[in-house]
Amino acid sequence: MKLPNLKHLYYLTVLHKEQHFLRAAEKCNVSQSTLSAAVQNLEDSIGQQLLEREHKNFVFTDFGEALVEKSKLLLSQTHEWIEFAESAGDWKSGTLRIGVIPTIAPFLFEGLIKTIHANLPNINLQLREDTTDNLLGSLGDGELDLLILALPMQTPGCRQLILGHDPFHLIAHKNSAIDLKVAPSVDSLPKDSIFLLQKEHCLTDHAVSACGLKHKEQVNSLTANSLHTLVSLVNCEMGYTFLPEMALQKNILNATNVVSLPAEDNAFRDIGLAWRNGTTRIQLFRHIGKMVAPLLPQPIDIF
Repeated sequence: MKLPNLKHLYYLTVLHKEQHFLRAAEKCNVSQSTLSAAVQNLEDSIGQQLLEREHKNFVFTDFGEALVEKSKLLLSQTHEWIEFAESAGDWKSGTLRIGVIPTIAPFLFEGLIKTIHANLPNINLQLREDTTDNLLGSLGDGELDLLILALPMQTPGCRQLILGHDPFHLIAHKNSAIDLKVAPSVDSLPKDSIFLLQKEHCLTDHAVSACGLKHKEQVNSLTANSLHTLVSLVNCEMGYTFLPEMALQKNILNATNVVSLPAEDNAFRDIGLAWRNGTTRIQLFRHIGKMVAPLLPQPIDIF
C-alpha cells in the first residue's frame, strides 16, 4: 500500500466534521467533485469502505470513524513536524495557535499579546476566541495548539496545567447592595433574581458549582450571551449575577450603578492550559504558562 496523501486525509477529517460534502469542499477550498474523488481514492488505496452512500446522503462506516481519529492524530503530528522544521528545532520560534474562551479572552488578550511579543519575538501568535466545546474540538482536530480554559473541565486526550484562581464576585445594583451583608448567602436572595450566561459558556457551570447555585430557585430562566449583558441586567435593577475577578479588574463595571461583593465561601474558578497528549512542544507551553500566570488575579507558583 502506498503512503497516504495527507491532503486527502485532511479532506476526510473535514468531511467528518461537516457531515456534508458541499460544506466540507467549501471549507477545503476545493470543488465537491475533487473532495469526493479524494475520499474515493483513499477507499481504493486502503481497500476498505469509509462511507456508506445512499443518493445524496452518507454515513461513516465504523472503519471510517476509526480512520478519521487516526488521521487527526497524524495531521496534528505533521503540523508539529512542519513547525519544528521551519524553526530549525528552536522551540521559541514558529507559529503558535492559542484558543481562549469568551469569559477570559477580552480580559487577557491584551496582556497575553504584549508579553508573548516581548518575550518570544520569533513566535507567530494566532488567537481564536470560542466556546470551550468548539475549542476542544479544534484542538483535537489539530487546528489549535494550546487552549486557555476555565477549569475544572473534562479534556479527553489532553494534559492540563492550572495557572491560578479567578475569584467570583456577587454583582448587585448599589440600591440593592445596601441591604446585603458583605458576603451574602445565595439562599437570602429573592426567587428568580440571579442571571447567568447561556449553557454553552462554561462560566455558568463553574458559577453554579462554586457558588452553590445548583437547583436553586433564585436562578432566573433568562440567560445572557455575554458578561456585559449580565451587567446591563443588574444595572437595570432586575437582579444579581456573578462575575469573575478578571472582568472586574478590566473595569467592566465602569459607568454603571453596579457594585461587587465577595461571593459566599470565597468561590472561584481555576484558569489553566490544555494541550494534546504526545505533543513535542511542552517546553514552549510551560513557558507560556509562566507568562500567563502573573496576568491572573491569583497566580499559582508551580514553576
